[in-house]
Amino acid sequence: MTALALTGNVVLVTGGAKRVGAAIARRLHAAGATIVLHHHSAKSEAKQLAAALNGTRANSAATVQANLLNAAELPELVRTAVTRFGRLDALVNNASSFHPTPLGEIKLSDWDDLVGTNLRAPLLLAQAAAPHLRKSGGCIVNITDIHADRPLKNYLVYSVAKAGLAALTRALARELGPEVRVNGVAPGPVLWPEDGSFDELARQRVISHTLLKRAGEPEDVAAAVHFLVADAPYVTGQIIAVDGGRSVNL
Repeated sequence: MTALALTGNVVLVTGGAKRVGAAIARRLHAAGATIVLHHHSAKSEAKQLAAALNGTRANSAATVQANLLNAAELPELVRTAVTRFGRLDALVNNASSFHPTPLGEIKLSDWDDLVGTNLRAPLLLAQAAAPHLRKSGGCIVNITDIHADRPLKNYLVYSVAKAGLAALTRALARELGPEVRVNGVAPGPVLWPEDGSFDELARQRVISHTLLKRAGEPEDVAAAVHFLVADAPYVTGQIIAVDGGRSVNL
């Protein structure tokens, strides 16, 4: 594949304004894709990233705001992307909520937030995007988690939501084939939560369980997404662990 293999492709990245989402957006843009950056509250970061991408290649990036917990906004999110650039070739469901929910302390609002962002929104976005992706022969990449298979203690609802997203990935591959491929990427320790919930001791404990004995980088996840979008025409229904081997060493 050439370095600009995605030229002419339009990719919608949810949560694309910062962290892993921004790395995915930059990687796919560098491969020639036109990027639609979804954000909820990170408007400034989204605008800055879009400006940087457009500075590299004119009219190659746009931003769109939506609350993924509002189901009514999700079809409009897809519609805006298609209206802006005329097509849709890939959907990357990256946006996610993450916070602890120990058993006995779980509130309905926790369920609505964690399942809403990590499972319901990817399903409804896939449903809205499906006609456009079928037309373009496109694909979906869901960002899951190694804790979909190995639940994280005290993060019960998050683990359940990501397990649902992993199942959704495989189910969508059956529903949307042969026109649309659907795969997932399951990161391990790549970026730590911004709320300070993992102190240095906790971080080192997690890293010690990886076989590579180090944390990954957002670019590692972005590279796997790029592979699934651009270089894997015969891969569907699969989830790639990008976790330094942690999932086989827990």
